[in-house]
Amino acid sequence: MRLKRYLEEKRGLIDKAFTEFLPSQEEYPPSIHRALHYSLEGGKRIRPILTLAACEAVGGKVKEALPAACGIELIHAFSLVHDDLPCMDNDDFRRGQPSVHKKFGEAVALLAGDALLTIGFGLLLKKGTPAKKVQVAQELSRAIGTRGMIGGQVAELELNGKELDLPKLEYIHTHKTGALIAASLKVGGILGGGRPKEVEELFKFGEYIGFTFQIVDDIIDGEGYCLLFDRKGAEREAERLTLKAKTHLKRFGTRGEILANLADLILHRTQ
Repeated sequence: MRLKRYLEEKRGLIDKAFTEFLPSQEEYPPSIHRALHYSLEGGKRIRPILTLAACEAVGGKVKEALPAACGIELIHAFSLVHDDLPCMDNDDFRRGQPSVHKKFGEAVALLAGDALLTIGFGLLLKKGTPAKKVQVAQELSRAIGTRGMIGGQVAELELNGKELDLPKLEYIHTHKTGALIAASLKVGGILGGGRPKEVEELFKFGEYIGFTFQIVDDIIDGEGYCLLFDRKGAEREAERLTLKAKTHLKRFGTRGEILANLADLILHRTQ
């Protein structure tokens, strides 16, 4: 029940902040602004919630990390909008409704993704000392660049039609999904005023749960790890990674309980 209340509270906080940080849907030209808001509908807000929880784990105040947390969600939304495009995964639906390019057309969807990324980076720089702002921007740049999320997406595209093997699969999972999740936690730790060792522990925790997140996706979809190890093998690996992740929360004591509960939520999710 505590986790449920925490999730509801933080989702409400994040969604309310979007109304402040994003142009209204009526602002000219309305088509692009409606597409921005549409792209955020139905999201679980896992990444920004992890950012806020990491901030609290090091003793920081949520308000210090809220703009960056929202920026991270916008960057995540950008990746989904572009991933759904016909030149990528060509998905007509996202979260049970038409994808942005099906609703608004490919050109607006492409520009909406660009806008989400641009506004997202702007939000990363709203709070913190100049040194923290630089660090946060560098972390997100690394996490979504060719050595992070985009690299993972390219590797997945190039895998099409080729034989799947474990090294390729691990690269895709740790880069396409895991890199942004790990960075989300690191950003929260930085903006919360965490010491370097605390921030590094949060990052390591994030790497493991990011990997778990994608393996659970494979379990839900019957792909990836399920094809290499069968469903039971994939479940065992997800459980192992979750336990490993939690070892990096020991130094936070009770302040790390929410993060541990979020790790379990990621492990046991069904959609």
